[in-house]
Amino acid sequence: MRCPSGVVDVTKFDTHSAPLFPGRGKADAAQATTAIRSVLDDLQEKLYANFRGDETPVPGAPPKPKASVLIVLQGMDTAGKSGIVSHVLGLVDPQGVRIRAFKAPTPAERRHDFLWRIRQALPEPGMIGVFDRSHYEDVLIQRVENMATPDQIEARYDQINAFERELAASGTRVIKCYLAMSKDEQKRRLLARLDDPTKYWKVSLGDLPVRLQWDEYMKAYSVALSRCNQDCAPWYVIPSDRKWYRNWAVAKILSETLQDMDLTWPPATFDVAAEKAKIQAS
Repeated sequence: MRCPSGVVDVTKFDTHSAPLFPGRGKADAAQATTAIRSVLDDLQEKLYANFRGDETPVPGAPPKPKASVLIVLQGMDTAGKSGIVSHVLGLVDPQGVRIRAFKAPTPAERRHDFLWRIRQALPEPGMIGVFDRSHYEDVLIQRVENMATPDQIEARYDQINAFERELAASGTRVIKCYLAMSKDEQKRRLLARLDDPTKYWKVSLGDLPVRLQWDEYMKAYSVALSRCNQDCAPWYVIPSDRKWYRNWAVAKILSETLQDMDLTWPPATFDVAAEKAKIQAS
């Protein structure tokens, strides 16, 4: 699911495929995702325990790297960003997760460069951070809507790459997920919202104007994935026409990322035998 290097065209991605899925389809999705849950739960707790518990240094032990994970979710409306938050991040302990949904910048945020508000929301050590939209909005919507000059947009790709290299160097694992959805599937989902009174709250009158600019957004995504796809902060292309596969795929990528971090339980920072003796005598 890694986005290929070089120039890419997001319209060429198969949004209905299910690469690497270990079952036959939706009927096996629940079991496959449950299998990942036990792995995710253990690894996320180790991440949290190492950096959010007793921070008393162990004598003679080397300093711990400030490890964390950042998941960036980008996609067109209805692609499933909130669904991933519910169904994937819901598999782990919520106290170890921080979610930030980026909307239009506030007046205070506009007084700073575009990465300022992003830096304020980065996950602390031991945490999994989730960005529902991100700094990429500044080379997506701002490009399509001409909210910044071409020179400003061009400069931002290099700024994003430098920022993500900085994150990786500081110990943050960056997982960027492009939720690839077809235009027909988006139409179906938007209409389904209008057919269901319990989904009216999700309807935005801005959905249609954005949909009418679909081709321009596909061009903007193609450039962003082509220009900002470093090994230290790779893009993953998640076929998202089928929700069950989308959720499994992101859970799989997160679990493999955590496994690659070689997490272990933190050693005791105290004399275990002495503490046992105190409790026995109490």
